[in-house]
Amino acid sequence: MRHTLLPTLVAFATLAALPAFGKTDATREEAVAMVKKGIAFIKANGTAKGYAAISDKKGPFIDRDLYLVVYGLDGKCLAHGANEKQIGRDLIDLTDIDGKYFIKERVAMVRAKPTGAWQEYKFTNPVSKKIEPKVMYCEKLEETAVCGGVYP
Repeated sequence: MRHTLLPTLVAFATLAALPAFGKTDATREEAVAMVKKGIAFIKANGTAKGYAAISDKKGPFIDRDLYLVVYGLDGKCLAHGANEKQIGRDLIDLTDIDGKYFIKERVAMVRAKPTGAWQEYKFTNPVSKKIEPKVMYCEKLEETAVCGGVYP
């Protein structure tokens, strides 16, 4: 009995250590936690160091398909965890595949609900490289929107 129980316990412990039995997509809860972590980091270290860390593809603000972005309330991208080419660009008129002005909506959303709100749109998943439905959680930090999204 001891010989069969030990391998079974090891197998269960190994599976328990894997996120959601091999699930690769981040959750809404993880997005909220990541945004709060990013805000705390920016507050503690300043915008230059904070934005650099958020934009670092090997940094602490990238986890599977979850990454952070920071936009000024004018729509300018200040930090981007998946696409550094967006940094410094005015993206206020950017639309998704359905024509939704998602940056414009995001800025309006954090002005109306600065303590946090969710937004739905379609965007390219950095893991699958396919356009998929996405939900983005954002909080206002001074004159910026700090956001992290997941692909449900």
